[in-house]
Amino acid sequence: MTDERRGVVDSVITALADPTRRQLLDLLARQGEATATKLAERLPVSRQAVVKHLAVLAAAGLVSGSRAGREVRYAVRPAALDATARWMAALASDWDRRLVNIKRVAEAEAEANSLSPEGEPRHE
Repeated sequence: MTDERRGVVDSVITALADPTRRQLLDLLARQGEATATKLAERLPVSRQAVVKHLAVLAAAGLVSGSRAGREVRYAVRPAALDATARWMAALASDWDRRLVNIKRVAEAEAEANSLSPEGEPRHE
């Protein structure tokens, strides 16, 4: 993984560690876009807290804000989340391969232990 991609993944994971930020992403994913005021109405935190959480999400590349008059409307940006999901899928695939190899070695060992020196099954 490149340093740039690692930085994106690290910032996304850090941003998603907070349950309020995950809720904000869920709300934005369902609504398409919303202001901090509208989002705060749906959460048990102040508008100022929502703005701070949105800043963390924006720094991680997960949301973007665009001005519409006096309001800032926030929307989900999926690219950073997609990159993180791809990294996690590759990591899971690597672990799956390792587990398959462990299983293969364990089965070969078990089979080798169940045969007599002459290659006949042991009767115990």
